[in-house]
Amino acid sequence: MTAYDFPLLGAFWTMLIFFIWFAWIMLLFRTIGDIFRSRNIGGAGKAFWLIFVIVVPWLGVLIYLLAHGADMAQRDVEQHKEREDAFNSYVREAAGTSSGVADELVKLADLRDRGVIDDTELAAQKAKLLS
Repeated sequence: MTAYDFPLLGAFWTMLIFFIWFAWIMLLFRTIGDIFRSRNIGGAGKAFWLIFVIVVPWLGVLIYLLAHGADMAQRDVEQHKEREDAFNSYVREAAGTSSGVADELVKLADLRDRGVIDDTELAAQKAKLLS
């Protein structure tokens, strides 16, 4: 009996093979991308890894993951943090530097604490903000 004596089993087998192949292709491109993105590998090292991964893909990717898997994760975390910081900076810039009355009151209290303004000026500015 072959797998195709049961058409449903043949369909599952075909889907399994396709998804494993797709995962392999994604891992291969992810590894090649990480080789180029790595800052701690020089040009000759990148060329070596790239040739190794292209010539002997299964073994090359496996050895690269064993050698640089933790570095890949660290680079992903750093890249995510950079993107998040850039996004937060953009949102702060787009929303304006002031977050409202509470922020202005904190700034006025800080000015009073540093001696730039006195209590009467603080009270006047506070009344102006709150009205």
